Amino acid sequence: MKYADIKYYDIANGLGVRTSLFVSGCTHRCRGCFNENTWDFNYGNDFTEETIQEILESISPKYISGLTLLGGEPMEPSNQRALLPLLEQFKKRFPEKNIWCYTGYTYETDLLSPDGRAHCEATEAFLSYVDVLVDGEFDQNQYDISLKFRGSKNQRILQIQKEGCPQLFPL
Repeated sequence: MKYADIKYYDIANGLGVRTSLFVSGCTHRCRGCFNENTWDFNYGNDFTEETIQEILESISPKYISGLTLLGGEPMEPSNQRALLPLLEQFKKRFPEKNIWCYTGYTYETDLLSPDGRAHCEATEAFLSYVDVLVDGEFDQNQYDISLKFRGSKNQRILQIQKEGCPQLFPL
């Protein structure tokens, strides 16, 4: 997997101060996307074990709330497989911190369903580590600058529960 950028001390992509990883590769190609260069799966830097360790180290300070995954598309099956070791290590090292994940896929139909567009052998484990999922493709016709942590009205901010029942995230 490749990644486009890592933003340290990010306050725009989730609650609190976070480290945000912008992965490369996205098949949605939403009109009006703010990050078109990340559509290309070959854009950017190689995602390595060294990258994972740098990200984890950046999250060590107590004032860092957690990790955010966006892109590109973290839930593309190839990206899920590559990111899973990061999520596993994150939760072992920082059980009190949280993971936010932005996806253009829809939680119930594209991710949970075995026939979903982005469902693969890594999806269940991947989602078990995610605390907050922002789902739905960006829709330029529903763009609203006043929305918190999302770009268009059709997108949802879901708090993923251990029982597998998502709830809208209280803002």
